[in-house]
Amino acid sequence: MTNFSWFIDGPIILIYIIGTLVAGLMVRKLVRGVDDYLLAGRKVDIYLGIASLAATEFGIVTCMANAELGYKYGFAGTTPGVALFLAMYIIGKTGFCIKPLRDRGVVTLPEFFERKFGKKVRWASGLVIVIGGLLNMGVFLRMGGDFLTTIFGLPPGYLELMMTIILLIVAVYTILGGMLSVLVTDYMQFIVMSAGLLFATILVFYKFDWTTLTNHLNQTYGRAAFNPFEGNTYGIDRIFLDILLAVASILTWQTTISRVLAAKDSRTGQRIYQATSPFFLIRFIIPAFLGIGALYYFSSIGVQPEREILALPSFLAIVLPTGILGILIAGMLAADMSTNSSYMLAWSSVIYNDIMEPIHRRKWTDKVGIRANRILVALIGIFLLIYGLWYPMKGDLWVYLQVTGTIYLSSMSTILIAACYWKKSE
Repeated sequence: MTNFSWFIDGPIILIYIIGTLVAGLMVRKLVRGVDDYLLAGRKVDIYLGIASLAATEFGIVTCMANAELGYKYGFAGTTPGVALFLAMYIIGKTGFCIKPLRDRGVVTLPEFFERKFGKKVRWASGLVIVIGGLLNMGVFLRMGGDFLTTIFGLPPGYLELMMTIILLIVAVYTILGGMLSVLVTDYMQFIVMSAGLLFATILVFYKFDWTTLTNHLNQTYGRAAFNPFEGNTYGIDRIFLDILLAVASILTWQTTISRVLAAKDSRTGQRIYQATSPFFLIRFIIPAFLGIGALYYFSSIGVQPEREILALPSFLAIVLPTGILGILIAGMLAADMSTNSSYMLAWSSVIYNDIMEPIHRRKWTDKVGIRANRILVALIGIFLLIYGLWYPMKGDLWVYLQVTGTIYLSSMSTILIAACYWKKSE
């Protein structure tokens, strides 16, 4: 059951997709070198950096994962968002690690490590980053496909088609325009995404008042729904993990740190972090609230979604009216396209800049370098499609993202801190 209409919501989505493709392709002629392709010539100002970083780090997979936390833990599920907000603001305010990193003018973290620890560390760290990053991103297309097939009311057999369409749209402008296309489309996607989520949140507030939702949450989970330290529902071990992962990801996650590396200078990079930090909290609060709304709705009608991860799209497809649903889907597609494009470019930059460095040794022309990066983006897209098709998602989606991210976050954050502040690393 869904309120989606192909005649009303469909054109809204189609207009947005066409507009994104046109905008992304228009800037491809501005790409003149590898630096332009990977870091937009290091000319990102604070406003573009905020919009791009906010859009990149909020996709369909993030929204579904955070809504699942709200569905299962209530407001206690926003704990990772609180940790990320504090970590990003403090690091942006102090410039801890990110200032010396940007001042060195590197493209990636492994390049910075080479100047401190040698070529072998650079190559090995690049390999670890790519493996962890690709595994982390491996479920993005499947989750996006699950979201769209559910909210469109399509049978599960259309999942593969949805995944392929999403990938093709993103790959076209990312392959051709690189970071310049990503930044331009990110700005558009940030606006559309914000509008869609705002409409959805207001309507859920209108349909289910705050008192009703919180009372039901209290009856279902008790005080643990509002306090992650209460009982064993969320747990102190997960809180500790959230804090460590927040600091490590803000310092070393390639798609996040690339906005600092692309900034005009280190001060601009710090201001981007400070100004974007509240959004990292909001991106947990809004989906968690929508997940709480889904919990109340399905409990009230005595029916539970097939899987908890599908509670959000199943809920929105029913409670949002036609038209508003189209705006929301366009916004979620915007978020997903932004995330996928930035992630594909981030991992290709590490492969080219660090893992392949012994091959090109910085002697390739810009034309050859750009062509190599475009091929890498295409190959990453093919891997993501294949991995997304066969990997079965089990357990909490957010836990999967944490575990795969930890493959490199724990080691890279330790090496980065040592490279910046350990005198013997000089």
